[in-house]
Amino acid sequence: MSKTVLVLSTSPRKGGNSDALAGAFVRGAQEAGNQVEKITLYDKTIGFCKGCLSCQNTQRCIIRDDADAITQKMLTADVIAFATPIYYYGMCGQMKTLLDRANPLFPADYQFRDIYLLAAAAEADEHTVDGAVTGLQGWIDCFEKSRLAGTVFAGGVTAVGEIQGHPALQRAFDLGKTV
Repeated sequence: MSKTVLVLSTSPRKGGNSDALAGAFVRGAQEAGNQVEKITLYDKTIGFCKGCLSCQNTQRCIIRDDADAITQKMLTADVIAFATPIYYYGMCGQMKTLLDRANPLFPADYQFRDIYLLAAAAEADEHTVDGAVTGLQGWIDCFEKSRLAGTVFAGGVTAVGEIQGHPALQRAFDLGKTV
């Protein structure tokens, strides 16, 4: 059965290594027959959450920027994949800000069940991604019908394009095919 898959590439850098992972995941998910949309954040305007909690009553954010439209797409996706570079052993600030701004989803009848994390970092150690996994898991834990369904980490890549030929690209593609 075809699923609606939303891939959120959160890097502030156009065409970065985590974005390449997102692209591989997209190709795999499309090949498996899913309806896939990829949104990149590098060209989006996303302000910080103000903590007003109005969204808990209205299920919409009072801030009218790109996060509101993205959150509405998250609401109706069956699957969400987040791609992020690892900065200081955690997800990038753009991803964290988007997660905060997705607060209107908390009381909503959200559709997503499977969440994926695709991450790239200059540091090659396999534990480099642990902080990002913990941060995303904290968000997922607030949505009891969802789960972290898979993670792909590409370590040892810094400059744009350095990921080419990295085995994580094939892992991201393969993971996308399992959606």
